[in-house]
Amino acid sequence: MAFPQSKSADGKIIIYPPGVKEITDKISNDELVKRLKMVVKTFMDMDQDSEDEKQQYLPLALHLASEFFLRNPNKDVRLLVACCLADIFRIYAPEAPYTSHDKLKDIFMFITRQLKGLEDTKSPQFNRYFYLLENLAWVKSYNICFELEDCNEIFIQLFRTLFSVINNSHNQKVQMHMLDLMSSIIMEGDGVTQDLLDSILINLIPAHKNMNKQAYDLAKVLLKRTAQTIEPCIASFFNQVLVLGKSSVSDLSEHVFDLIMELFAIDPHLLLSVMPQLEFKLKSNDGEERLAVVRLLAKLFGAKDSELATQNRPLWQCFLGRFNDIHVPVRLECVKFASHCLMNHPDLAKDLTEYLKVRSHDPEEAIRHDVIVTIITAGKKDLSLVNDQLLGFVRERTLDKRWRVRKEAMMGLAQLYKKYCLHAEAGKEAAQKVNWIKDKLLHIYYQNSIDDKLLVEKIFAQYLVPHNLETEERMKCLYYLYASLDPNAVKALNEMWKCQNMLRSHVRELLDLHKQPASEANNTAMFAKLMAIAKNLPDPGKAQDFMKKFNQVLGDDERLRAQLELLISPACSCKQAEVCVREITRKLANPKQPTNPFLEMVKFLLERIAPVHIDSEAISSLVKLMNKSIEGTADDEEEGVTPDSAIRAGLELLKVLSFTHPTSFHSSETYESLLQCLKMEDDKVAEAAIQIFRNTGHKIETDLLQIRSTLIPILHQKAKRGTPRQAKQAVHCIHAIFTNKEVQLAQIFEPLSKSLNADTPEQLITPLVSLGHIAMLAPDQFASPMKSVVANFIVKDLLMNDRVCQFPGGKNGKLWTPNEEVSPEVLAKVQAIKLLVRWLLGMKNNQSKSANSTLRLLSAMLVSEGDLTEQKKISKSDMSRLRLAAGCAILKLAQEPCYHEIITPEQFQLCALVINDECYQVRQIFALKLHKALGKLLLPLEYMAVFALCAKDPVKERRAHARQCLLKNISIRREYIKQNPMAHEKLLSLLPEYVVPYTVHLLAHDPDFTKTQDIEQLRDIKECLWFMLEVLMTKNENNSHAFIRKMVENIKQTKDAQAPDDGKMNEKLYIVCDVALIVITTKSTTYNLDSPKDPVLPTKFFTPPDKDSSNNKCYLSDEAKTLLLTGKPKPATVLGTVNKPLSAAGRRPQDRAPGLEMGSNISGNSEPSSPAPNRGREQNSEVPETEVSENEENPVILLTVVPAKTEKKDEPVRNKSLPPQTSTERGKKRTAPAGSENIQQITEERKSEESAAPVPPKARRGRPPKAVSESNTAKNSDPNKAAGRGRKRVAASQESPAEPETTNVKVPKQQETNVKRTSAQRQMDLQRIQVLDSDGYSVMDLESTPESSAEELDLFKSCESSQNEVDNTKLAERGFLKVRRKSMPKGRRQRL
Repeated sequence: MAFPQSKSADGKIIIYPPGVKEITDKISNDELVKRLKMVVKTFMDMDQDSEDEKQQYLPLALHLASEFFLRNPNKDVRLLVACCLADIFRIYAPEAPYTSHDKLKDIFMFITRQLKGLEDTKSPQFNRYFYLLENLAWVKSYNICFELEDCNEIFIQLFRTLFSVINNSHNQKVQMHMLDLMSSIIMEGDGVTQDLLDSILINLIPAHKNMNKQAYDLAKVLLKRTAQTIEPCIASFFNQVLVLGKSSVSDLSEHVFDLIMELFAIDPHLLLSVMPQLEFKLKSNDGEERLAVVRLLAKLFGAKDSELATQNRPLWQCFLGRFNDIHVPVRLECVKFASHCLMNHPDLAKDLTEYLKVRSHDPEEAIRHDVIVTIITAGKKDLSLVNDQLLGFVRERTLDKRWRVRKEAMMGLAQLYKKYCLHAEAGKEAAQKVNWIKDKLLHIYYQNSIDDKLLVEKIFAQYLVPHNLETEERMKCLYYLYASLDPNAVKALNEMWKCQNMLRSHVRELLDLHKQPASEANNTAMFAKLMAIAKNLPDPGKAQDFMKKFNQVLGDDERLRAQLELLISPACSCKQAEVCVREITRKLANPKQPTNPFLEMVKFLLERIAPVHIDSEAISSLVKLMNKSIEGTADDEEEGVTPDSAIRAGLELLKVLSFTHPTSFHSSETYESLLQCLKMEDDKVAEAAIQIFRNTGHKIETDLLQIRSTLIPILHQKAKRGTPRQAKQAVHCIHAIFTNKEVQLAQIFEPLSKSLNADTPEQLITPLVSLGHIAMLAPDQFASPMKSVVANFIVKDLLMNDRVCQFPGGKNGKLWTPNEEVSPEVLAKVQAIKLLVRWLLGMKNNQSKSANSTLRLLSAMLVSEGDLTEQKKISKSDMSRLRLAAGCAILKLAQEPCYHEIITPEQFQLCALVINDECYQVRQIFALKLHKALGKLLLPLEYMAVFALCAKDPVKERRAHARQCLLKNISIRREYIKQNPMAHEKLLSLLPEYVVPYTVHLLAHDPDFTKTQDIEQLRDIKECLWFMLEVLMTKNENNSHAFIRKMVENIKQTKDAQAPDDGKMNEKLYIVCDVALIVITTKSTTYNLDSPKDPVLPTKFFTPPDKDSSNNKCYLSDEAKTLLLTGKPKPATVLGTVNKPLSAAGRRPQDRAPGLEMGSNISGNSEPSSPAPNRGREQNSEVPETEVSENEENPVILLTVVPAKTEKKDEPVRNKSLPPQTSTERGKKRTAPAGSENIQQITEERKSEESAAPVPPKARRGRPPKAVSESNTAKNSDPNKAAGRGRKRVAASQESPAEPETTNVKVPKQQETNVKRTSAQRQMDLQRIQVLDSDGYSVMDLESTPESSAEELDLFKSCESSQNEVDNTKLAERGFLKVRRKSMPKGRRQRL
């Protein structure tokens, strides 16, 4: 066959395939394409073994590489030529027919440009483009370029072209050929240049990645395939940028961290040499650079399948160190990372916990917030991802000082509770793990912030008991929630309902005012009501304006008022409430105003007052649940409560709801169930049921006659023979719901009054309770009959007789015993005292002078320390009970104006001294009662002065509590004055600053203040004054400091009205004034300004000032004044235990010495040593350390004594006996004849003689006692002379033993055993602190561990009621309620 021929430009003959005519630039494009296609087919069919053909078509191959073809404008021509050239490289491999390097470069650049045609897969020529790619990849034609000097340019262009054309329309073959082509270049070359590496890495940058996902995938697979080859090049690149800082080496330098992230995701082996460089970057001085590295590593460590943390521990530890970075964004980024890490790598939770703990206390709010988000996010995904310690961090943050953090913590915990407890999505074990959340969330209601309270209410309605559940399911949820709450959470929930009910009543009263005709008085009352409502909404300042606007809308829109009235009506159901809220918000909404603060505030109000949980249907469901528990068919055990607990909690829940939703109970079915509860053996269940009847049964007499006929006999039975609490509720129930209550009460009163028998005290308690409440509720009918009962039985037969003789100190010698250990006779006497008070409160007049007699009786009870008959037949613990009852009785009577007027200053002072009783529980409960009455503004202002005496309390907790009480009461009074314009007319009884004259007078009559110039006693006075003045002077409102100074100066111009002619007494008064002036002038810088007004002094305590003379004398000696001004402050006492030991009679408490923080102060001949001279003590006696509880009487103890300073160094002081010492005690007995001795002294002397060991004298009540030197003075005084108001002295006879010497006393083994037992008990007391409520019942148990030296106890602040009633709390600090305990010296801790 003849082959067409032609000559090339260089004269060589070009042979064309058969049928192909000469290809020149003279022919048309179509003809050119036609001829090239035939050439392509010829080369395609050729293989490498066709040597003849290879030689024959060599000139043609060279001709096709001419400029005419390589630069031809027709793309079809270029494509066909490229396919020919690709086949030529295949046929002539491994040697190319082109020898010129420039020509080779032009050819490969030409071929590369043609590969762009791969982009359009729908092109008719795509198959030729694919053939071109396939041919190049299969033959690895580009490897020829390795011989070229500038091959890198070709490769870069090739890589860029392939990455730019790849798209999602390409199939797997196209991608594979591209990979083969590029990987061969990388793996068979001498190395990868930076530009070529950039052409690959640029596809990993997020911006490019998002534009062409296929290019990213291609680069990703390419890097995986060539990882081993390309890793050194990558390491070199990162080394240049990260370590050497040469950002100019590549345009990708600014994306270095993004690249590391992507490379790590592709293949961690690509970064083996790069990771150590990141550790270097983590320690950079540039905060932004550290932040970038932290962000990167957070993603690397947190990636789901990442094992970097385990493979590279040094880098992991270095990264964890950034949690403590000084740069806030770095710490924030670390915290955000923790969430992903916890979810993807639970095994690293242990490493993260400690760092998250530190960050949960970070000073930055955003970081604390994100710690919570981190933990909650992980917990919501899987509770097993977060340990108890992490959840504890969230729990702590519920008390954060920032609202945003608190809110996040509370909402997060609520979500966890709903998911794992309410819905039980992870089983019982997970539910148990977060079961504490419900209690903690409700405890937040104790906080003062209204935002916290509103959030707790929202959480309760949405998460704890979701309001959108069906009634039965909702009530079941509430029923078992209430049964499983701790006591403090129950109180919080009760308070929540109480506050909501109070707000409903405010709104109801506001609507009632709208119904009245307009007037000035009506407007004033309406404004006051709006202010009261605004106080219960967030941001009270803005709330006031919004409530005024809302009030205007209510006045103009009658239909809106009707909707609001329906919402707060007792008959409103939960479904109706939702409709009302929706209607009201729709009316107030403004479509043109997307964010409407006014509407949001109104929504807050509606959410608080809407009954979304409780209605008649709900109460019925609750009763049915309780019936199932009674019958034993309920799911109590499955819900984690016992049937008895469920029944009791159910009754308590119904009792609380009976206060807030009384009309919802009015159904025969409900009352039938309650009658069944009355017949149960559980006393508390029956008591709650009676109280429910009392609160809700107003229509029983008219509408439910059958219930009435069944109820009356039960109430009579409970009033006569039930428990004291049942009897009280039964009497009140009869009085509340029956119209013929006089007849009903008479049927109870007459048999009880006739059957009283003091010989069976255990059967007296309930009758006394019933009689007392009957006399209080119906004084007109029963006041006169009760008078004979009081005179003939209560006083003469019961209170003035001690029938049962007990050991003088009780069997265990304690000053307080649990309720169940108190003798029935004493319980009867306590109820007898309460009966007297209730009888008088019912009469509310003193026409018969019964109140005077009662007050004298109560005063005698206090003077005799509880042993009214002084026959020594009553134990110390019982005496404490009676002292407490007498003190509380005076407080109760003082709340009634007619009785307050007749309480003499002496009786007031006796009552005040109860707060310094020797028994801790007496002090505690008395302070609770005092605070509660003052908080309700029931007690006169003078009783606030009693808290000043708490400065002498040896227990730090009591002093802290007293200070909190003062703060709260002062706040209440100032707020009351602001809110009530009429209060300005009664400032003398309301203004807190007016407590100063009462405090001065009370301290002047302090029995411990005996020596007017004694430095130690003056320091005590100063402490008490500062205890009061510190709280008053916290703010200098209206120049109050000058007002207080003026008030004290005015007192010096008067005389003591209690003893105006007693020069000594007046001198004490003036000295206390001088001490007060020292305190004021040293603590205030504005005291010397003019007083805003002239103070008025109470005439009951001070005579009118003498206008003819001016008392400007300073009654303090120069030495005393100097020491009070410059002397070191007295060492503060430290909490040793709840039953803090007090000092011996006539002595100062031992804990006043700084070295005896945990020391005891039982009755003993011991007192603290002091370097100060003349501290009112015997100079030749020192303080022994004692190790017994406060409330123990006369235990035998081992005394370790330091030799007295007055003794000579060589004088032996050991092994000397300690005879009993006489002492002066407050309120103990009158002056006895010389030589007389009481029973207690005889007993102690006998014990001392038998055991050869000295027995300390009897302890006096909790006041810091007088100096020992005063006891010596008493010995030489006239024995028949009265010892002064409210106390008696024991006169020492000639034979009285001398003052004891300081010594160590050896104790018998049995006594040592008792001491050890006492020490063990004291250690237990340190670990458990019990707080009592106002009735002496336990309301809070606080666990603590003795290991920590400075441990903080989170205590829950008691709820504030709607009347600003505040239960007593521990000291509040920066939004946390805490008590700090000082650490004990190691040696003393061991002894304890």
